[in-house]
Amino acid sequence: MPIKLTTFTTPEGQVSWGAVLGEGLVDLGARHGGSVLQLLNAGLVAEEVEARSVQHSPDFALDDVMLMPPVVGGSKIICVGVNYKNRNAEYRDDSPDPEWPSLFMRAQESFTGGGQDLWRPPESEQLDYEGEIALVIGKPGHRIPQAHAMDHIAGYTLMNEGTIRDWVRHAKFNVTQGKNFSRSGAIGPWMMTSDAVRDCNAMTLETVVNGELRQQDTTARLMFPFDYLVSYLSIFYTLQPGDIISTGTPNGAGARFDPPIYLAPGDIIEVSCPEIGTLRNGVIDDPEAHGSHVTQLHANTHR
Repeated sequence: MPIKLTTFTTPEGQVSWGAVLGEGLVDLGARHGGSVLQLLNAGLVAEEVEARSVQHSPDFALDDVMLMPPVVGGSKIICVGVNYKNRNAEYRDDSPDPEWPSLFMRAQESFTGGGQDLWRPPESEQLDYEGEIALVIGKPGHRIPQAHAMDHIAGYTLMNEGTIRDWVRHAKFNVTQGKNFSRSGAIGPWMMTSDAVRDCNAMTLETVVNGELRQQDTTARLMFPFDYLVSYLSIFYTLQPGDIISTGTPNGAGARFDPPIYLAPGDIIEVSCPEIGTLRNGVIDDPEAHGSHVTQLHANTHR
């Protein structure tokens, strides 16, 4: 039976983890200790988690806790760039489909959880959405044959791979800056165990902004499917339990409209996949910012 696992903060401010049952949450951390990451490291077995969960009634309503990214403390968040076929065509540069995946890394601090607000930094008003399906690794591996790659996936989650568009061109030859602003993206609302997905090549992904459908595609159109990505990445990475692989976004991001439509405070973004659920986030201006930090740095450098 598929299980939804997540990490959360209780109303008392304690970080814990548990299983989602309906609109409630069973606090498995309070009963068994550990974390979702430790469960993955121990070799997650869905039946074992189900047995632990069904013994108890929910301890919290989902609305009463603060969801965090489902897996906290993993060693890597690896993001794939252009992967859906029509996404490559969206660039309008007449380039052929790529031979190999485009990759970049993100820091854990650049993500928040389901139901939380994304932060728009004062350095830019070009915060954009990218709805994606993400893989959660549950079994370590290096040089994994493609035929065995799916055995290394413990579950699936959703990602809004929020991007500061002008900052992906802030420096030469990299996108790191625009992909790593604090809480500019989200992961969640939970990890659905892999047995929830019967056919990983027939999953539908949608992104809705303020009630308007902006992105829609199916994993049948991926240029690099899930098993390929796991195998390819394991050539140079040793994949570890808790690693997250985001698999690319369909066309329809805000930057591709004419004129572009970027996110603003008050917007609501919903990333959905029937096999996983819906990741819902709002947008606010960065509450920790007091003006543009880069403007201050630039002024100090050029005195």
